[in-house]
Amino acid sequence: MTDTKYISIQQKDSTVNGNVEIAPKVLETILGIAAREVEGVYSMRDSLSSTLNTLFGLDNHGKGVTLEQTEDGLIADIYAYFNYGVSVPKVSLELQKALKEQLMFMTDLKLTNINVHVVGLVAKKANGNIEGIKISE
Repeated sequence: MTDTKYISIQQKDSTVNGNVEIAPKVLETILGIAAREVEGVYSMRDSLSSTLNTLFGLDNHGKGVTLEQTEDGLIADIYAYFNYGVSVPKVSLELQKALKEQLMFMTDLKLTNINVHVVGLVAKKANGNIEGIKISE
């Protein structure tokens, strides 16, 4: 996760004075939801705390996403499980494009880097059950 510093948005052509600041968790949520909507992405990597939160009805939409703010801009690391049989480079590229576009659309912020980490593959068995193939932790 990122630290709690807010990220400022520069408003163009604004006639009103003031600041707009967004918490990094909000940006992680935007990216997490957008990532899950990309075809070929099965799910995002979960942590123990977000698994426990889900059991209590609190869904963490930003799971599997970490943001880092550097002098050059925002860097996103995406940790995802892909469906077995998809083209990993194709899905990764679609994921990067979708995240870049969604964040730009919702916040006018640009991601300088989007690093995709495929942490596992998920295959469906002939009986319809799901079998996970873990690649790394």
